Amino acid sequence: MKKRIVILGGGFAGVECARRIEKHVRSNSSTEIALVSEDNFLLFTPLLPQVASGMVQTRNIVIPIRTILKKTKFYENRVQGIDPVSQKVSLWGTPERHGITLDYDFLVVALGSETNFFGMQDVEDNSFKMKTLKDAVDVRNRVIDILEQADNESDPDIKKSLLTIVIVGGGFAGIETAGELHDLLTDAVKYYHTISREEIHVIVLESGDVILPSITKKLAHIAHTKILQDGIDVRLRTVVVSFDGDTVGVEDVDGNMHDDIHTKTVIWTAGVTPVNTVKRSVFKTKQGKIEVDDHLEAKEYKNVFVAGDCALFHDVDGKPLPPTAQVASSQAKCVADNLVSIINGKPIRTYEFKHKSHMALIGKRSGIASLFGMSVGGILAWMMWRNLFITKVPTFSKKIRLILDWTGDAIFDRDISRLKFTNNKKVKEYETEAELDDFW
Repeated sequence: MKKRIVILGGGFAGVECARRIEKHVRSNSSTEIALVSEDNFLLFTPLLPQVASGMVQTRNIVIPIRTILKKTKFYENRVQGIDPVSQKVSLWGTPERHGITLDYDFLVVALGSETNFFGMQDVEDNSFKMKTLKDAVDVRNRVIDILEQADNESDPDIKKSLLTIVIVGGGFAGIETAGELHDLLTDAVKYYHTISREEIHVIVLESGDVILPSITKKLAHIAHTKILQDGIDVRLRTVVVSFDGDTVGVEDVDGNMHDDIHTKTVIWTAGVTPVNTVKRSVFKTKQGKIEVDDHLEAKEYKNVFVAGDCALFHDVDGKPLPPTAQVASSQAKCVADNLVSIINGKPIRTYEFKHKSHMALIGKRSGIASLFGMSVGGILAWMMWRNLFITKVPTFSKKIRLILDWTGDAIFDRDISRLKFTNNKKVKEYETEAELDDFW
Protein backbone atom coordinates (compact mmCIF):
# COMPACT_ATOMS: atom_id res chain seq x y z
CA MET A 1 0.00 0.00 0.00
CA LYS A 2 1.38 3.40 -0.99
CA LYS A 3 2.40 5.89 1.68
CA ARG A 4 1.74 9.51 0.81
CA ILE A 5 3.90 12.30 2.19
CA VAL A 6 2.39 15.77 1.76
CA ILE A 7 4.72 18.75 2.21
CA LEU A 8 3.22 22.21 2.70
CA GLY A 9 5.48 25.06 1.64
CA GLY A 10 7.86 25.71 -1.25
CA GLY A 11 10.59 27.53 0.65
CA PHE A 12 13.98 26.24 1.75
CA ALA A 13 12.52 23.79 4.27
CA GLY A 14 9.82 22.32 2.02
CA VAL A 15 11.95 21.94 -1.10
CA GLU A 16 14.97 20.57 0.78
CA CYS A 17 12.77 18.02 2.55
CA ALA A 18 11.29 16.80 -0.73
CA ARG A 19 14.72 16.63 -2.40
CA ARG A 20 16.16 14.53 0.39
CA ILE A 21 13.20 12.15 0.47
CA GLU A 22 13.48 11.70 -3.30
CA LYS A 23 17.09 10.59 -2.89
CA HIS A 24 16.22 8.08 -0.17
CA VAL A 25 13.16 6.52 -1.80
CA ARG A 26 14.04 6.72 -5.49
CA SER A 27 13.88 2.93 -5.80
CA ASN A 28 10.81 2.62 -3.58
CA SER A 29 7.67 2.98 -5.67
CA SER A 30 5.44 2.55 -2.60
CA THR A 31 6.13 6.12 -1.42
CA GLU A 32 4.38 9.10 -3.02
CA ILE A 33 5.52 12.68 -2.38
CA ALA A 34 3.35 15.77 -2.92
CA LEU A 35 4.37 19.38 -2.36
CA VAL A 36 2.00 22.37 -2.11
CA SER A 37 3.20 25.95 -2.62
CA GLU A 38 1.59 29.28 -3.50
CA ASP A 39 4.38 29.92 -6.01
CA ASN A 40 5.86 27.53 -8.54
CA PHE A 41 9.39 28.62 -7.68
CA LEU A 42 11.88 28.55 -4.82
CA LEU A 43 12.82 32.11 -3.87
CA PHE A 44 16.46 32.52 -2.87
CA THR A 45 15.67 35.06 -0.15
CA PRO A 46 19.28 35.85 0.94
CA LEU A 47 19.73 37.58 -2.43
CA LEU A 48 16.71 39.89 -2.15
CA PRO A 49 18.87 42.87 -1.06
CA GLN A 50 20.93 42.43 -4.23
CA VAL A 51 17.76 42.53 -6.33
CA ALA A 52 16.76 45.72 -4.53
CA SER A 53 20.11 47.30 -5.35
CA GLY A 54 20.00 46.19 -8.99
CA MET A 55 23.06 43.96 -8.74
CA VAL A 56 21.13 40.78 -9.54
CA GLN A 57 18.22 40.31 -11.95
CA THR A 58 14.92 39.17 -10.48
CA ARG A 59 14.62 35.97 -12.51
CA ASN A 60 18.02 34.75 -11.35
CA ILE A 61 17.04 34.29 -7.70
CA VAL A 62 13.95 32.19 -8.45
CA ILE A 63 14.26 28.52 -9.36
CA PRO A 64 11.21 26.65 -10.73
CA ILE A 65 10.29 23.91 -8.27
CA ARG A 66 9.53 21.46 -11.07
CA THR A 67 13.18 21.70 -12.24
CA ILE A 68 14.41 20.81 -8.75
CA LEU A 69 12.00 18.00 -7.80
CA LYS A 70 11.77 15.23 -10.39
CA LYS A 71 9.57 12.71 -8.57
CA THR A 72 7.30 14.93 -6.49
CA LYS A 73 3.72 15.76 -7.41
CA PHE A 74 3.48 19.56 -7.32
CA TYR A 75 0.40 21.64 -6.54
CA GLU A 76 0.46 25.41 -7.01
CA ASN A 77 -2.23 26.20 -4.44
CA ARG A 78 -2.87 28.00 -1.18
CA VAL A 79 -3.57 25.92 1.89
CA GLN A 80 -7.06 26.47 3.26
CA GLY A 81 -6.92 24.20 6.29
CA ILE A 82 -5.23 21.24 7.94
CA ASP A 83 -7.16 18.43 9.65
CA PRO A 84 -4.62 16.23 11.47
CA VAL A 85 -7.36 14.02 12.93
CA SER A 86 -8.70 12.79 9.59
CA GLN A 87 -5.29 13.41 7.98
CA LYS A 88 -6.49 15.72 5.24
CA VAL A 89 -5.30 19.04 3.80
CA SER A 90 -7.76 21.29 1.96
CA LEU A 91 -6.57 23.67 -0.76
CA TRP A 92 -8.32 26.81 -1.94
CA GLY A 93 -9.97 26.88 -5.33
CA THR A 94 -9.75 29.60 -7.96
CA PRO A 95 -12.22 31.00 -10.53
CA GLU A 96 -10.80 28.44 -12.97
CA ARG A 97 -10.82 25.35 -10.74
CA HIS A 98 -12.45 23.91 -7.65
CA GLY A 99 -10.66 23.50 -4.36
CA ILE A 100 -9.26 20.04 -3.65
CA THR A 101 -8.52 17.89 -0.62
CA LEU A 102 -5.35 15.83 -0.20
CA ASP A 103 -5.19 12.76 2.04
CA TYR A 104 -1.87 12.01 3.66
CA ASP A 105 -0.10 9.41 5.76
CA PHE A 106 2.63 11.83 6.78
CA LEU A 107 2.50 15.63 6.76
CA VAL A 108 5.33 18.17 6.76
CA VAL A 109 4.34 21.73 7.66
CA ALA A 110 6.91 24.18 6.25
CA LEU A 111 4.75 27.18 5.40
CA GLY A 112 7.33 29.76 6.42
CA SER A 113 6.51 33.18 7.84
CA GLU A 114 5.37 36.69 7.01
CA THR A 115 6.47 40.14 8.14
CA ASN A 116 5.52 41.02 11.71
CA PHE A 117 4.67 44.67 12.43
CA PHE A 118 3.74 43.94 16.06
CA GLY A 119 0.28 45.44 15.73
CA MET A 120 1.38 48.86 14.46
CA GLN A 121 -1.07 49.39 11.62
CA ASP A 122 0.26 52.81 10.60
CA VAL A 123 3.76 51.37 10.24
CA GLU A 124 2.44 48.44 8.21
CA ASP A 125 0.44 50.71 5.92
CA ASN A 126 3.33 53.08 5.15
CA SER A 127 6.41 50.87 5.19
CA PHE A 128 8.17 48.71 2.63
CA LYS A 129 9.08 45.10 3.36
CA MET A 130 11.88 42.78 2.28
CA LYS A 131 10.26 39.37 2.23
CA THR A 132 9.20 38.60 -1.36
CA LEU A 133 10.44 39.24 -4.86
CA LYS A 134 7.83 41.96 -5.29
CA ASP A 135 9.03 43.60 -2.07
CA ALA A 136 12.59 43.81 -3.43
CA VAL A 137 11.41 45.31 -6.74
CA ASP A 138 9.20 47.80 -4.87
CA VAL A 139 12.15 48.90 -2.72
CA ARG A 140 14.37 49.32 -5.78
CA ASN A 141 11.72 51.40 -7.55
CA ARG A 142 11.26 53.50 -4.42
CA VAL A 143 14.98 54.27 -4.09
CA ILE A 144 15.18 55.41 -7.71
CA ASP A 145 11.94 57.36 -7.28
CA ILE A 146 13.29 59.36 -4.32
CA LEU A 147 16.42 60.23 -6.29
CA GLU A 148 14.29 61.50 -9.15
CA GLN A 149 12.17 63.60 -6.79
CA ALA A 150 15.07 64.92 -4.71
CA ASP A 151 17.05 66.01 -7.77
CA ASN A 152 14.38 68.60 -8.59
CA GLU A 153 13.32 69.51 -5.05
CA SER A 154 13.99 73.12 -4.03
CA ASP A 155 12.86 72.83 -0.39
CA PRO A 156 15.90 71.65 1.65
CA ASP A 157 13.79 70.02 4.37
CA ILE A 158 11.75 67.97 1.92
CA LYS A 159 14.90 67.04 0.02
CA LYS A 160 16.55 65.85 3.24
CA SER A 161 13.57 63.69 4.16
CA LEU A 162 13.51 62.20 0.66
CA LEU A 163 17.18 61.26 0.85
CA THR A 164 16.81 59.70 4.30
CA ILE A 165 16.05 55.97 4.33
CA VAL A 166 15.26 54.22 7.60
CA ILE A 167 15.73 50.46 7.88
CA VAL A 168 14.15 48.90 10.95
CA GLY A 169 15.94 45.78 12.18
CA GLY A 170 19.64 45.10 12.62
CA GLY A 171 19.60 41.42 11.70
CA PHE A 172 21.02 39.90 8.53
CA ALA A 173 18.19 41.19 6.31
CA GLY A 174 18.41 44.72 7.70
CA ILE A 175 22.20 45.06 7.59
CA GLU A 176 22.57 43.58 4.11
CA THR A 177 19.71 45.73 2.80
CA ALA A 178 21.31 48.83 4.32
CA GLY A 179 24.66 48.04 2.72
CA GLU A 180 23.23 47.31 -0.72
CA LEU A 181 20.97 50.37 -0.82
CA HIS A 182 23.71 52.66 0.44
CA ASP A 183 25.96 51.40 -2.37
CA LEU A 184 23.19 51.93 -4.93
CA LEU A 185 22.48 55.46 -3.73
CA THR A 186 26.10 56.58 -3.56
CA ASP A 187 26.86 55.06 -6.97
CA ALA A 188 23.77 56.57 -8.61
CA VAL A 189 24.17 60.17 -7.41
CA LYS A 190 26.63 60.92 -10.21
CA TYR A 191 23.64 60.93 -12.54
CA TYR A 192 21.72 63.36 -10.31
CA HIS A 193 23.51 66.66 -10.53
CA THR A 194 21.93 68.44 -7.56
CA ILE A 195 22.53 65.58 -5.10
CA SER A 196 25.82 64.92 -3.34
CA ARG A 197 26.92 61.77 -1.52
CA GLU A 198 26.97 63.69 1.74
CA GLU A 199 23.21 64.22 1.45
CA ILE A 200 22.49 60.47 1.45
CA HIS A 201 21.37 59.23 4.89
CA VAL A 202 20.78 55.53 5.56
CA ILE A 203 19.74 54.83 9.15
CA VAL A 204 19.46 51.40 10.80
CA LEU A 205 17.32 51.12 13.93
CA GLU A 206 17.94 48.09 16.16
CA SER A 207 16.17 47.39 19.44
CA GLY A 208 19.00 45.24 20.83
CA ASP A 209 22.40 46.12 22.23
CA VAL A 210 24.22 44.94 19.08
CA ILE A 211 23.52 44.41 15.41
CA LEU A 212 23.46 40.84 14.08
CA PRO A 213 22.65 39.42 17.55
CA SER A 214 22.75 35.79 16.40
CA ILE A 215 26.51 35.89 15.64
CA THR A 216 29.57 36.30 17.84
CA LYS A 217 30.24 39.69 19.41
CA LYS A 218 33.60 39.88 17.65
CA LEU A 219 32.02 39.39 14.24
CA ALA A 220 29.20 41.82 15.04
CA HIS A 221 31.78 44.43 16.07
CA ILE A 222 33.61 44.00 12.73
CA ALA A 223 30.34 44.52 10.87
CA HIS A 224 29.34 47.51 12.99
CA THR A 225 32.70 49.22 12.47
CA LYS A 226 32.58 48.67 8.70
CA ILE A 227 29.08 50.06 8.13
CA LEU A 228 29.87 53.10 10.26
CA GLN A 229 32.94 53.71 8.09
CA ASP A 230 30.70 53.52 5.03
CA GLY A 231 28.55 56.32 6.45
CA ILE A 232 25.54 54.29 7.59
CA ASP A 233 24.00 55.54 10.85
CA VAL A 234 23.28 52.73 13.35
CA ARG A 235 21.10 53.44 16.39
CA LEU A 236 20.97 50.67 18.99
CA ARG A 237 18.36 50.12 21.71
CA THR A 238 15.90 52.08 19.58
CA VAL A 239 12.37 51.02 18.65
CA VAL A 240 9.82 52.42 16.22
CA VAL A 241 6.46 53.39 17.70
CA SER A 242 4.82 55.09 14.70
CA PHE A 243 5.24 56.10 11.06
CA ASP A 244 2.69 58.17 9.17
CA GLY A 245 4.55 58.33 5.86
CA ASP A 246 6.49 61.47 6.78
CA THR A 247 7.75 61.06 10.34
CA VAL A 248 9.10 58.07 12.27
CA GLY A 249 8.35 58.16 15.99
CA VAL A 250 11.09 56.41 17.99
CA GLU A 251 11.91 55.70 21.59
CA ASP A 252 14.58 53.78 23.44
CA VAL A 253 13.91 50.35 24.95
CA ASP A 254 13.25 51.99 28.31
CA GLY A 255 10.34 53.97 26.88
CA ASN A 256 12.05 57.36 26.61
CA MET A 257 11.04 59.26 23.48
CA HIS A 258 13.76 60.40 21.07
CA ASP A 259 13.69 63.02 18.33
CA ASP A 260 11.48 62.07 15.40
CA ILE A 261 13.12 61.05 12.13
CA HIS A 262 11.76 62.84 9.08
CA THR A 263 11.72 60.46 6.14
CA LYS A 264 9.48 59.32 3.32
CA THR A 265 10.87 55.77 3.24
CA VAL A 266 10.92 53.08 5.92
CA ILE A 267 11.95 49.49 5.16
CA TRP A 268 10.80 47.01 7.81
CA THR A 269 12.96 43.93 8.49
CA ALA A 270 12.44 43.79 12.25
CA GLY A 271 10.63 40.50 12.65
CA VAL A 272 8.53 37.70 11.22
CA THR A 273 5.50 35.78 12.35
CA PRO A 274 4.07 32.44 11.12
CA VAL A 275 1.39 32.57 8.45
CA ASN A 276 -2.29 32.65 9.41
CA THR A 277 -2.83 29.05 8.29
CA VAL A 278 -0.56 27.95 11.12
CA LYS A 279 -1.99 30.39 13.66
CA ARG A 280 -5.57 29.24 13.12
CA SER A 281 -4.72 25.53 12.96
CA VAL A 282 -5.52 23.01 15.72
CA PHE A 283 -1.85 22.42 16.45
CA LYS A 284 -0.46 23.40 19.81
CA THR A 285 1.26 26.75 19.23
CA LYS A 286 3.33 29.21 21.22
CA GLN A 287 4.28 32.65 19.95
CA GLY A 288 2.38 31.64 16.80
CA LYS A 289 4.71 28.71 16.08
CA ILE A 290 3.93 25.01 16.27
CA GLU A 291 5.47 23.29 19.28
CA VAL A 292 7.54 20.25 18.33
CA ASP A 293 9.39 17.49 20.17
CA ASP A 294 13.06 16.52 19.82
CA HIS A 295 12.30 14.77 16.52
CA LEU A 296 10.52 17.84 15.06
CA GLU A 297 7.19 16.05 15.31
CA ALA A 298 4.18 18.18 16.27
CA LYS A 299 3.09 17.66 19.86
CA GLU A 300 -0.20 15.77 20.27
CA TYR A 301 -0.32 14.70 16.61
CA LYS A 302 1.65 11.74 15.28
CA ASN A 303 3.05 11.69 11.75
CA VAL A 304 2.96 15.49 11.47
CA PHE A 305 6.40 17.09 11.27
CA VAL A 306 7.26 20.78 11.23
CA ALA A 307 10.31 22.57 9.80
CA GLY A 308 11.48 26.11 9.17
CA ASP A 309 10.04 29.39 10.43
CA CYS A 310 6.79 27.89 11.75
CA ALA A 311 8.54 25.36 14.06
CA LEU A 312 9.24 26.32 17.66
CA PHE A 313 12.47 24.57 18.62
CA HIS A 314 14.90 25.71 21.32
CA ASP A 315 18.67 25.40 21.28
CA VAL A 316 20.79 24.11 24.16
CA ASP A 317 20.57 27.52 25.84
CA GLY A 318 16.78 27.49 25.73
CA LYS A 319 16.54 30.14 23.00
CA PRO A 320 14.29 29.67 19.93
CA LEU A 321 16.27 29.01 16.76
CA PRO A 322 16.33 32.02 14.41
CA PRO A 323 14.18 32.00 11.23
CA THR A 324 17.06 31.57 8.79
CA ALA A 325 17.57 29.51 5.64
CA GLN A 326 20.35 27.57 7.37
CA VAL A 327 18.02 26.47 10.17
CA ALA A 328 15.21 25.64 7.74
CA SER A 329 17.46 23.44 5.58
CA SER A 330 18.92 21.71 8.63
CA GLN A 331 15.48 20.88 10.02
CA ALA A 332 14.23 19.73 6.62
CA LYS A 333 17.03 17.17 6.38
CA CYS A 334 16.20 15.79 9.82
CA VAL A 335 12.48 15.55 8.99
CA ALA A 336 13.20 13.80 5.68
CA ASP A 337 15.51 11.30 7.36
CA ASN A 338 12.94 10.58 10.07
CA LEU A 339 10.14 10.05 7.56
CA VAL A 340 12.25 7.60 5.57
CA SER A 341 13.19 5.80 8.79
CA ILE A 342 9.54 5.47 9.85
CA ILE A 343 8.54 4.09 6.45
CA ASN A 344 11.39 1.57 6.60
CA GLY A 345 10.63 0.61 10.20
CA LYS A 346 13.83 2.08 11.64
CA PRO A 347 14.31 4.36 14.70
CA ILE A 348 14.18 8.10 14.11
CA ARG A 349 16.88 10.55 15.15
CA THR A 350 16.87 13.52 17.49
CA TYR A 351 17.29 16.94 15.91
CA GLU A 352 20.32 18.97 16.91
CA PHE A 353 21.24 22.22 15.22
CA LYS A 354 24.91 23.06 14.74
CA HIS A 355 25.90 26.42 13.32
CA LYS A 356 28.13 25.72 10.34
CA SER A 357 28.96 29.31 9.55
CA HIS A 358 27.78 32.90 9.79
CA MET A 359 28.15 35.12 6.76
CA ALA A 360 26.83 38.49 5.65
CA LEU A 361 27.60 41.15 3.07
CA ILE A 362 28.04 44.60 4.57
CA GLY A 363 28.82 46.73 1.55
CA LYS A 364 30.58 46.70 -1.78
CA ARG A 365 33.19 43.91 -1.87
CA SER A 366 33.11 43.56 1.90
CA GLY A 367 31.58 41.07 4.27
CA ILE A 368 31.92 39.13 7.49
CA ALA A 369 32.28 35.40 7.95
CA SER A 370 32.71 32.93 10.79
CA LEU A 371 34.00 29.55 9.73
CA PHE A 372 35.63 26.81 11.83
CA GLY A 373 35.88 29.19 14.77
CA MET A 374 37.63 31.93 12.78
CA SER A 375 36.17 35.42 12.33
CA VAL A 376 36.99 37.07 9.00
CA GLY A 377 36.06 40.48 7.60
CA GLY A 378 36.60 42.41 4.38
CA ILE A 379 37.05 41.16 0.82
CA LEU A 380 38.03 37.62 1.90
CA ALA A 381 34.71 37.21 3.73
CA TRP A 382 32.92 38.68 0.71
CA MET A 383 34.52 36.04 -1.55
CA MET A 384 33.66 33.27 0.92
CA TRP A 385 30.04 34.44 0.99
CA ARG A 386 29.75 34.32 -2.79
CA ASN A 387 31.38 30.91 -3.09
CA LEU A 388 29.07 29.48 -0.42
CA PHE A 389 25.88 30.81 -1.96
CA ILE A 390 26.79 29.61 -5.43
CA THR A 391 27.00 26.07 -4.03
CA LYS A 392 23.53 26.46 -2.50
CA VAL A 393 21.81 27.40 -5.77
CA PRO A 394 20.11 24.16 -6.90
CA THR A 395 20.43 24.35 -10.70
CA PHE A 396 23.48 24.82 -12.92
CA SER A 397 21.82 27.37 -15.21
CA LYS A 398 20.95 29.66 -12.28
CA LYS A 399 24.50 29.39 -10.93
CA ILE A 400 25.86 30.63 -14.26
CA ARG A 401 23.29 33.43 -14.52
CA LEU A 402 24.13 34.59 -11.00
CA ILE A 403 27.86 34.60 -11.72
CA LEU A 404 27.21 36.64 -14.88
CA ASP A 405 25.18 39.16 -12.88
CA TRP A 406 27.97 39.56 -10.34
CA THR A 407 30.56 39.87 -13.12
CA GLY A 408 28.48 42.51 -14.89
CA ASP A 409 28.16 44.50 -11.67
CA ALA A 410 31.94 44.52 -11.29
CA ILE A 411 32.37 45.92 -14.82
CA PHE A 412 29.40 48.21 -15.40
CA ASP A 413 27.59 50.93 -13.44
CA ARG A 414 24.31 50.18 -11.65
CA ASP A 415 21.20 50.48 -13.79
CA ILE A 416 18.92 53.28 -12.56
CA SER A 417 15.93 52.41 -14.73
CA ARG A 418 12.73 52.19 -12.72
CA LEU A 419 10.47 49.23 -13.52
CA LYS A 420 6.94 50.53 -13.97
CA PHE A 421 4.02 48.14 -14.03
CA THR A 422 0.53 48.75 -15.35
CA ASN A 423 -1.73 50.41 -12.81
CA ASN A 424 -5.34 50.93 -13.78
CA LYS A 425 -5.90 53.28 -10.86
CA LYS A 426 -5.68 56.89 -11.95
CA VAL A 427 -2.78 58.71 -10.30
CA LYS A 428 -3.66 61.97 -8.61
CA GLU A 429 -1.72 64.97 -9.85
CA TYR A 430 -0.63 67.66 -7.44
CA GLU A 431 0.65 71.01 -8.63
CA THR A 432 1.23 74.40 -7.07
CA GLU A 433 0.41 77.80 -8.45
CA ALA A 434 4.02 78.94 -8.08
CA GLU A 435 5.31 76.04 -10.12
CA LEU A 436 2.78 76.75 -12.88
CA ASP A 437 3.72 80.43 -12.95
CA ASP A 438 7.40 79.56 -13.22
CA PHE A 439 6.76 77.10 -16.03
CA TRP A 440 4.65 79.44 -18.15
